[in-house]
Amino acid sequence: MKFTDSPVIELQVGDSLLSLQQDNGSMHVGTTVWPCSLVLVKFAERWSPLTYSPSSSPQNPYSHLLDFRNKRAVELGAGCGAAGMGLYLLGLNNIVLTDIAPVMPALRRNIKKNKPVLKKALKTAQLYWANSEQISAQGPPFDIVIAADVVYLEETVRPLVETMEKLMGETGVVLLGYQLRSPEADRLFWEVCERVFEIKKVPHEDLQPDYAYEETDVYILRKK
Repeated sequence: MKFTDSPVIELQVGDSLLSLQQDNGSMHVGTTVWPCSLVLVKFAERWSPLTYSPSSSPQNPYSHLLDFRNKRAVELGAGCGAAGMGLYLLGLNNIVLTDIAPVMPALRRNIKKNKPVLKKALKTAQLYWANSEQISAQGPPFDIVIAADVVYLEETVRPLVETMEKLMGETGVVLLGYQLRSPEADRLFWEVCERVFEIKKVPHEDLQPDYAYEETDVYILRKK
């Protein structure tokens, strides 16, 4: 599932409205807004200490995870920037959004477009997974690694997991928005992840109800 009906996707985060320009005619998947990024943001919004309403649930099981104060974050495969910008609005102020060279114009265009909402231009960087020089240039370790809908090619799975592992600190987490795109990539991804990470799947009932799409999930990964 992707949103192809409109060149602009709007995402409400708290009192702010992000406007995301996508290029449906592009041959690159990174210039499209994919649902997992929105699902991830709306999950975080539901449980963020900044927006959490005790009346909706007496206890917040994600209060520590989503308390972004003094946290450093990096997003992999940021695409149009929905996840990174959305989480920034939820308090993740120290964040860099990364992607490969062909996607950077779309990412930077969206950050510029939303600067009045963000109040500043977020940091971006070119990052090819498993490129040791580019990984080091980001200044790891990070407290949070963000990734949304990045598992769709079998050949990129090992570089992706290696990059996650190298970027995150020993007590860090990966916030992963996930949708099955390729059975082969899916099988390999979880096989490799299980060697490196403790994997927790967020129950669907904990997602934001309007963004709890049947085919999308949120996972929390921590180093073993």
